[in-house]
Amino acid sequence: MADGSSGAHGELAGQTVVVVGGSAGIGLETARQVRAAGGDLVLAARNPDRLQRAADELHPLSTAAFDALDTARLERFLGELPGQIDHVLVTAGSPSYTPLAELDPADAARDFGARMAMMLAVARAAREKVRPGGTLLFIGGTGGRRPAPGMAVVGAVTAASPALTANLALEVAPVRVNLIAAGFVDTPLSAALLGDRLEARREELRRTLPIGRVVGPADVAALAVHIMINDALTGATYDIDGGQQLLAH
Repeated sequence: MADGSSGAHGELAGQTVVVVGGSAGIGLETARQVRAAGGDLVLAARNPDRLQRAADELHPLSTAAFDALDTARLERFLGELPGQIDHVLVTAGSPSYTPLAELDPADAARDFGARMAMMLAVARAAREKVRPGGTLLFIGGTGGRRPAPGMAVVGAVTAASPALTANLALEVAPVRVNLIAAGFVDTPLSAALLGDRLEARREELRRTLPIGRVVGPADVAALAVHIMINDALTGATYDIDGGQQLLAH
């Protein structure tokens, strides 16, 4: 559907979905669609003010404000949730685009390691907290697949995430583990990264993408909810970019 609607009304009834990074963008829109599908929410995000606004709208079971790249805090948060949960979506953090000449190797190691450690921390906690057949779902990207100056760290994270996803799917089975690899998505994060170049990028994508429009948070959220509902899906990476990778550059 053009509006990204999941059409999944009621299919998450009685299930609890934890959304880490649930105060804006893809995370917030996924939380909205989870509620529309009858699910209960636990929301976590770094910014307390945005988190409170999301809570006022969506009435989650609980909220927690912390940085998801603090893996000890993330694992403790999941471990301390009461009872079992059904799904965990993690869409926290932003990519780092740094040319080699400006790159601090120690910062690069922390950036790469933190992303991998975040996935590992969620998986460790999931062994005790997520019901069999539930989902761990991570949001990544496709842009790092095309080598370019400034893309070394992003490219490494992009390449490693599907491999880690597949391995974790075996390690924590029957809990399912999947990765969504998004292209450009029209979110507040994209606006912050592009600044005054945002509208030009939107227009370029409307003109060139095979779908003839820009991918929005609702599109990614609809895919996320589908992966939660469809319990045959695990260990895979699902691209959602409107055909962006098909274009010549």
